[in-house]
Amino acid sequence: MTENNVEVEETFETDEQGLAYTSESAPSADTPERPATIAPAAATGRRKESVARVRIVPGTGAWTINGRTIEDYFPNKLHQQIANEPFAALQLEGRFDVIARIDGGGIAGQAGALRLGVARALNDVDVEANRPTLKKAGLLTRDARVVERKKAGLKKARKASQFSKR
Repeated sequence: MTENNVEVEETFETDEQGLAYTSESAPSADTPERPATIAPAAATGRRKESVARVRIVPGTGAWTINGRTIEDYFPNKLHQQIANEPFAALQLEGRFDVIARIDGGGIAGQAGALRLGVARALNDVDVEANRPTLKKAGLLTRDARVVERKKAGLKKARKASQFSKR
């Protein structure tokens, strides 16, 4: 067999029935790759004190967060990148419009909540195709870290006044 005028040897092995097979599996022409499913979905994401209620609908990639664009709501590029991480992991940038209502917490917590909400919504769209990638990237796990409470007799959660022996 020749491929680009270079001899390529295919090794065929025989099994116990005497049938020839190759260990390499080539995609056949009649079974194309399954296209990504595009459907609307909704989910909730949480991080620290923030809660994000997220809806994704097929569209052009427009973000609407509390009635504002993502650039307006998250001026810091890092927070925009955090929120867009699930789309980047699945290579689906620009395929969905995101409508989100976020309340509570600070900017970083809200970006994390939005990321979890988007990831869960994308997981609902097509579980078989999207879940392994999102799970491996750690995007479906809620970050449970919250601020530690202040203890009695201390200045903060762990900070105490300097110990004096006498």
